[in-house]
Amino acid sequence: MRGVFAGLASSLSIGAGYAPIAFSFGLTAVDAGLTPVTTLLISAAVFAGASQFVLVALLLSGTSLWTALATVAVMNARHIFYGPALATRLPTVRLPAPLLAFGLTDEVFATVMSRIERVKPARREGWCFGLQLGAYAWWVAGTALGAAFVGGLQHWPAVVRDALAFVLPALFCALLLESKPGQHRATIAAAGVAAVALATFLPSYHALALAILVGALCHAVGKR
Repeated sequence: MRGVFAGLASSLSIGAGYAPIAFSFGLTAVDAGLTPVTTLLISAAVFAGASQFVLVALLLSGTSLWTALATVAVMNARHIFYGPALATRLPTVRLPAPLLAFGLTDEVFATVMSRIERVKPARREGWCFGLQLGAYAWWVAGTALGAAFVGGLQHWPAVVRDALAFVLPALFCALLLESKPGQHRATIAAAGVAAVALATFLPSYHALALAILVGALCHAVGKR
């Protein structure tokens, strides 16, 4: 149980970023016409951040349910690789694999990979579960609060809406600082330069994906 409680404590840094994003999702989904219950169920069942915004947008645009689900599944295909990577860091796995896999969001996985070596091997599984449980609780609670909030998002001050839009990048910056970025200067520099260069002639989402690939290749070359 100590490992679980330690994981819950470690989830606070993730929750600080998740809460406003989930709040924004709850507010946006209800403002777009979904019921608060439906909005909360999406967060409870999907738990996939940006994919939830895409799912709601597709459903409201008239896209069929199966097409929307397929699109979200493709967006989240990268999570297939998170479980095997995590398994190599756990000496024993007693919990059901689906239970551990469900909570492996990008932010949770980044936190696990950067901090799990500091956790005693015997407590790692509990710590991972507590970390995921805490992040999940923050996400669902933030969604519930946003869904219950009165007032349309379009009536909010522009500075507040802009701040909510920057919460996710800010969260990734905070997680990057936790992973001791000084050890990966070349990787970060390569990814940053690639992102800026590619963004001049490609859509930002394509530039970001390719920049991540450049950074990963740079890190692989440096390891060799």
